[in-house]
Amino acid sequence: MQMLCQIFKPKPGALHPVWRWARNIGGLVCWVAATQVQAQNMTPQENVFGQVTQWATQKLQLQEKQFSIAPLDSRVRVQGCDRPLTMDLPFASQETVRVRCQSDAPWQMYLRLVSSPPVTSTASLSRSTEAASVMTRKVVVGTQLLRRGTMVGAEQLQEIDHSGLGLDPQAVVSIKDLENGEMVRDIAAGTPLRNHDVKRAVLVKQGQSVLLTVAQGNGLNITARVDALQDGKMGEQVRLKNPESGRLVSGTVTGPNAARAQ
Repeated sequence: MQMLCQIFKPKPGALHPVWRWARNIGGLVCWVAATQVQAQNMTPQENVFGQVTQWATQKLQLQEKQFSIAPLDSRVRVQGCDRPLTMDLPFASQETVRVRCQSDAPWQMYLRLVSSPPVTSTASLSRSTEAASVMTRKVVVGTQLLRRGTMVGAEQLQEIDHSGLGLDPQAVVSIKDLENGEMVRDIAAGTPLRNHDVKRAVLVKQGQSVLLTVAQGNGLNITARVDALQDGKMGEQVRLKNPESGRLVSGTVTGPNAARAQ
């Protein structure tokens, strides 16, 4: 990598356009080489966190000192990806970021952005510590036992104020973030739910009938019954087939056994 920098380094005082071109190209080659070496030395988790941090600073107009990424559960194993990751905000709040690897072995995961507390002086540190012990935070809990494998809806959940002391950083703060979710494990009533306690449920299943909505403009919609050719979760595109004409169409999943035409 050092040799690349030295080969294209112009002599002091050289003003010829060729030297300026060589200097620019040399800097680019060195930067690319350094970036590749740095990426190779990263663990998959460090690589994911780094790309999400860069995305958040550009997409959400945040500064790195304004937020951090909540630590992952120790049971979560981050996989590598041989392609650039894609990020979006799948829920109403801007706390949860969906990270997707669209390689031959695709995967996705959810990360939570945590606002960094402002820097305080030494004089106010003791007061801040005392305040933290009584500070509360809104969390989502179940109004009943939530069993593994069942879908959860707003009628089974409620938002409550919970002491921030010892609270898991991945606790969910909005019911909207859990809509159309499926429980990963049994959770007792009143227990704060975490991001990894719920996964997005399969709302459209292969072989089942789906109500497809086709927008015609001027507020007019046409609906038709079609067959699903693949499973789909909220917001995903699925292939569908008209059982009468045999025509293949695609639609975006909008709810249980429901989709909207593209």
